[in-house]
Parts: sequence; C-alpha cells; structure tokens
Amino acid sequence: MSRLLTGKLAVITGASRGIGAAIAENLASKGCNIIINYTSDSSSRLASELQLQLESKHGIKALPVQAEIGSESGALAIVDAAKEAFGTDGKVQIDIIVNNAGIASNAFIQDVKADQFTNTYRVNVLGPLLLIQAAQPYLPTDRSGRIINVSSVSSSTGFVGQSVYGGTKAALEAMTRTWARELVENATVNAINPGPVEGPMYASNLPAILDNIGAYNKHTPGMNPRPGVDNAESLEDAKKYGGRLAHVEEVAGIVGMLCNPESQWCTGQVVCANGGMVLLH
Repeated sequence: MSRLLTGKLAVITGASRGIGAAIAENLASKGCNIIINYTSDSSSRLASELQLQLESKHGIKALPVQAEIGSESGALAIVDAAKEAFGTDGKVQIDIIVNNAGIASNAFIQDVKADQFTNTYRVNVLGPLLLIQAAQPYLPTDRSGRIINVSSVSSSTGFVGQSVYGGTKAALEAMTRTWARELVENATVNAINPGPVEGPMYASNLPAILDNIGAYNKHTPGMNPRPGVDNAESLEDAKKYGGRLAHVEEVAGIVGMLCNPESQWCTGQVVCANGGMVLLH
C-alpha cells in the first residue's frame, strides 16, 4: 500500500480497541504516526499491545495516551503528549484528528435518567469539541489537515431507545458542518455514519432495540450475507441480527480514504459507512 501519510501525525480517540484500533492500523499502514488515546485503566494493556504492533509492522511511531474524553484536562493532556513526543521546541503539527471515542447507553423515553443524558453528551459531543479547541493552534495552515468525526446512522434513523445516543450523533454531525467552515484554512472536516458493527457494543443492546434495528438490516444492500464469501461468524451474525455486521476494517477504510491527500475536495459531509442502510430514508 502506498504510504501517502508518511511523517504525518494522527490523534485517534478511543483507539485501543474496535473501530478505533482498526483506524490506527489503517493510518499506520500509510506511514502515519499515531497517538492512541484511551480512557480506562482496563484498556492500558490493549493500547500498549497496539503500539508495539503498529511500530513493528509499519515502522511508525505510536504513543498510548490515557486521557478522559469530555474534560478540558483530558483534551490538553492529549495535545501536551503530542508536543512532547513529536514536537520540537514545543511546536508540533497535528495533521489528523479522528473523534472516535463514544458511549451508548440506550433506554426508552420513560427510563432515561438525567445523568445518563449528561454523561453521554459530555463524551460524545463536548469531548470532540474540547479536543478540537485544544488542538486548533497545532493544525496545519495549508488546508492539508483532516478531521473525521465518527457519527452513526442513529442520528437519522430514529431507532427506538436511542433518544440520547441518536441526539449526540446528530449534534456531532451539525458541528462537522460548522467546523468545515471555521477550520477551512486548516483541514477538511467530515463525519462517517456506521451502522451495526461487529463487537460487544452492538451485541449489548436491549433485545427490543436489536429487533427494531434488525428490520433495517434485512434491507441494507451491504448486509446481505454471502455464503462462500463471508466467513462463518458473519453468516451466523446475519441469522441473529437480520444481516451481517460491518467488520471494523471496512469502517476504518472509509476513514483512511478521507485522510488521503486526494480527498481534499470533500468537506462538511456525512459519508456513508453503513453498507447502504440510510438508503431507506
């Protein structure tokens, strides 16, 4: 693969596992140095293992940084780590930011709690804003930067039980469009909107929510299971969820595409990363 991002630096939040780790792998394969942000102590080992994997496989420099998303101190800690590890005389250029970290705590209207609302918006909406604020002085000044916000089809599909989560992702998409204008001299700014993706986060949904989403999965072009093409696990998931789930590498590939130099003319957009689920709307 062509190393189109050699020498660039990417900050990826929530990068120790799942989609975030796959994005780190994709960008590192193109020569990009990576800051692997994670929040909880339980992710420390995963982040360290990913660092070693990326450095040995792709010959880049990776740095795990534990910092809370949704706090000013956490955002500043990430930028300070970038300056210390990749900067010279306190100066650093942060070329790519992927706001991937997010939480989902689904509940029906009558069960939503105020602290659930506040915490989800803090991580999913305030977190990306605080990171961009902290990083803005260190973005490129030649429009070569890339900011990718990981949204969700939940921003537009109205899945039951997702008043809070869907609202946070709609807010993130609104900020994407504003940032595309405000940061025009620094970076393109886009969002992607995955649908169901393999992993424990999707499987942990309430059965009623899974049933509701499953009706959409059955009619999503990319989720049609293909015996002889899709692996056995994907075929089994398709039986359970109404269609096969996205592999994390498939979502990461779309982020990687938007980070390439050739994507300069795409900004302020929500780019499909869901196999065509939003064709229903």
